[in-house]
Amino acid sequence: MKKLFSLFLCLFLCPCLSCAHTEDKPVTNVNENPYLILVNKQNKLPDDWLNRVDLISTRNIIDEENIVESHALIAFNGLRTCLLYEEEVQIELDSTYRSVEQQQEIWDYWGSTYGLEYCEKYLSPVGYSEHHTGLALDIFIITKDNVEIRDNDEMIADTTDFAKIHSHIADYGFILRYPEGKEDVTGYDYEPWHLRYIGNPEIAHYIMDNNFTLEEYLLQ
Repeated sequence: MKKLFSLFLCLFLCPCLSCAHTEDKPVTNVNENPYLILVNKQNKLPDDWLNRVDLISTRNIIDEENIVESHALIAFNGLRTCLLYEEEVQIELDSTYRSVEQQQEIWDYWGSTYGLEYCEKYLSPVGYSEHHTGLALDIFIITKDNVEIRDNDEMIADTTDFAKIHSHIADYGFILRYPEGKEDVTGYDYEPWHLRYIGNPEIAHYIMDNNFTLEEYLLQ
């Protein structure tokens, strides 16, 4: 009965679960799908981006506020429900939308603490962070004993839970934005917690199944 109920929830919250995988690159581009917008250390957020998206406020289970693009939030809620009932893994939002002003504060703080070289290596330049889009969702895990796994090193070490999480994200239009072994492409270390909504489950499966980054997909 539990399996049937969980299947109903997953299908109800995200009908895309029935989408077929494809070995051929889905035909689309940023003009057809704005969720494919590329923001990285070389590509700045478009100046009019906030006029293109619908950002809404939500609160996680421990009452922390997060700002998320509306369709990305719907997809995340479906993913969270499916993981809870299918895998008994509970995920929650940690860090989502971040304004340019907030990124400047982060840059200034860490710059004054560790210097410019540290910032250039580990942080996104102001205006060049994926978190400016509202499509980047950093998550954390709550264990069955209600213990929060939020430390980066602990999350990287939790390969079992993140393998379960990553196996479902494409069904809901998410990709793993900074995969392991792709640091030279993305400019960032492996972040198993950093999900990126791209809106199209078929494209998400193509990227994940081929171990691509968003950069590699868009440059094909």
